[in-house]
Amino acid sequence: MLKARVITALLLLGGLLAAVFLLPAVGWLAFVSVICAAAAAEWGGIAGFSVTRRRIYALLLGLLCMAGGLVAGLHRNDAVAPFSLVPVYAVSALFWLLCVPFWLRARWAMPGAGAASIVGLVLLLPPSLAMAHLRLLSPWLLLGVMAAVWVADIAAYFTGRAFGRRKLAPSISPGKSWEGAYGAAVGVVIYGFICFSYVGHAMADVGSVVFAAAALVAFTAVSIMGDLFESMLKRQAGVKDSGTLLPGHGGILDRIDSLTSTLPLAGLLALWFAR
Repeated sequence: MLKARVITALLLLGGLLAAVFLLPAVGWLAFVSVICAAAAAEWGGIAGFSVTRRRIYALLLGLLCMAGGLVAGLHRNDAVAPFSLVPVYAVSALFWLLCVPFWLRARWAMPGAGAASIVGLVLLLPPSLAMAHLRLLSPWLLLGVMAAVWVADIAAYFTGRAFGRRKLAPSISPGKSWEGAYGAAVGVVIYGFICFSYVGHAMADVGSVVFAAAALVAFTAVSIMGDLFESMLKRQAGVKDSGTLLPGHGGILDRIDSLTSTLPLAGLLALWFAR
């Protein structure tokens, strides 16, 4: 299993880097749309859709992602400020900041098929479009945001194993601890300030430092919510992984759960600074 995990991770990283740096804008948008469709098929499985409905749902979300990207101009290299995406990102932000915390606390069951289809749309379309958007601004910006999520995951894992005592959400994900969450926040803050320093955004006053640190901690919290939300739904559906597409890693949703919550916020922040 470890060998399969390592080989799959290396292939995924190599494929991601090749796609990010080599594909033209329209090719990257198509690539992201395929990922959206594949993740939608897995979401349909968690939601209990039939095989036929899962395929139709995946096709529709993939096409909607492609169409939405074309309308927003994400197929053009000069579309660095697609403000038409603001409503899409805003709906996602409201979902993660106002709805998901209560959903996790109450551990609501997955709603009916119609509501599950809408939730899947909110869950998958905004981060897919954000991937296309952020890559237009800079491939390094997209990778930097994704790396922040990976840093949070890695820091939480090792901190939790070393110091974990208090369970974060024992009925949802027994392996997660508050100590791991604190470690994730510290790791992301350190990573963020290293990135700020590298790109030349030195912070000369205390207010800027405090604001940046708070924003990075909030980013970490939203990342953890994305992970917990999928874990809860998988547990309710009685499945360990969202799929079997990635040997040793489960499905696509298992790899992008934290990105579904964080990428739209990063896209919204990018549009805020582009005003």
